[in-house]
Amino acid sequence: MSTTSRRTVTVHGEQPYDVVIGHHLLGDLPGVLGEGVRRVLVIHPAALTVSADAVRADLLEHGYEAYLAEVPDAEASKTAQVAAFLWGVLGQADFTRSDAVVAVGGGATTDLAGFVAATWLRGIKVVHLPTTVLAMVDAAVGGKTGINTAEGKNLVGAFHPPAGVLCDLATLSSMAPFDFVAGLAEIVKAGFIADTRILELVEANVDLLKDPVAASASPVLAELIERAVAVKAAVVGEDLKEAGLREILNYGHTFGHAVEHVERYQWRHGAAVSVGMVFAAELARLAGRLSDDVVDRHRSVLTSLGLPTSYRGDRWERLLTGMRRDKKTRGDLLRFVVLEDLGKPVRLEGPDPTLLAAAYAEVSEGAAPVGSAVSL
Repeated sequence: MSTTSRRTVTVHGEQPYDVVIGHHLLGDLPGVLGEGVRRVLVIHPAALTVSADAVRADLLEHGYEAYLAEVPDAEASKTAQVAAFLWGVLGQADFTRSDAVVAVGGGATTDLAGFVAATWLRGIKVVHLPTTVLAMVDAAVGGKTGINTAEGKNLVGAFHPPAGVLCDLATLSSMAPFDFVAGLAEIVKAGFIADTRILELVEANVDLLKDPVAASASPVLAELIERAVAVKAAVVGEDLKEAGLREILNYGHTFGHAVEHVERYQWRHGAAVSVGMVFAAELARLAGRLSDDVVDRHRSVLTSLGLPTSYRGDRWERLLTGMRRDKKTRGDLLRFVVLEDLGKPVRLEGPDPTLLAAAYAEVSEGAAPVGSAVSL
């Protein structure tokens, strides 16, 4: 793929929108905002001030009233206090229901900006400009927004589809390799639950995918992102509010979110989900649902990318407490997404505690996590 070509995936549903994948897409933003928008708040972390300034300058040239709001980096931004600060900015600038928010950043920024847009005047337009692999294939697509509390991740949120998503692959070239690779875990997840061609592409291009500069200019990464987005689009187009089908997108997340909580969000999301997928695979194998070959493929694909497949072995009670707070849990009944085969996700409800403990033993690694350089 040349750096001028683009791919578009449409997310259907009550409020359809396009996810555009390509290079140098800033010129598309006014068209995505549409007619009638006058004021735009650009929300960004400190590390992306230069990029946010460029977005604001472009908006000003197109006649918008454009404002900037800097928020903390990563999960530190997803708090009620930061959301309240942004509500204050919107109020002081007299934002109405016909105005818009633009998120420039990773998944935490798009989660936060989407939540603020969803709650201001009960919903204003939001456009996402994701700058990480994780945000492009996961957080920015699907309409889930949220902030964290002391009790867990994304426990406060709303469903609020964006007006559009512009995935500018040029922004990925400056990512740290650890962050870039961590984002690939969500792409691998899409391969296991739905599109096995993703796994084949990853396995055939491991060295390329470890290099953000080379990968960001490659048609391989463009295809992987397109395929992962297409998997998510197909699911959320049928089930926006997680009535059933959408739960398959949480493969590896029940255990992964618990790891993030126990580690006070110092683990990268993709690294935690990587271990979570292996835990889910082991749980399915122990329950007699999944073959050894598929479990082994989890480890081989993730390990080849440098992602962790194990976690320290002295955290079980804390992890179990965290999993009980998972959004899929109903009362005291733990629910997991597991596989019966490649591309065949199912729900496993209330597994025997001995199976859970045995699966944990399979991913335990003493006192230090494998792949800590990626995870921490």
